[in-house]
Amino acid sequence: MFTPEKIKEIRREMMMTQTEFAEYLGIAFVSVNRYENGKSRPTFKVQRKLAELEKKLGLLK
Repeated sequence: MFTPEKIKEIRREMMMTQTEFAEYLGIAFVSVNRYENGKSRPTFKVQRKLAELEKKLGLLK
């Protein structure tokens, strides 16, 4: 499960703004903003993309 803090960490590791990150994931800016503020959760499709990024960036704990 991706917490708001984990999503923000992945985005910051990629050195992207929320807008850039949203474009990279193929979703709306507001979705990234809501994920990072804990107001909604990523869809399964977005979670898979985040998991791939987490692995690629070496952020798995």
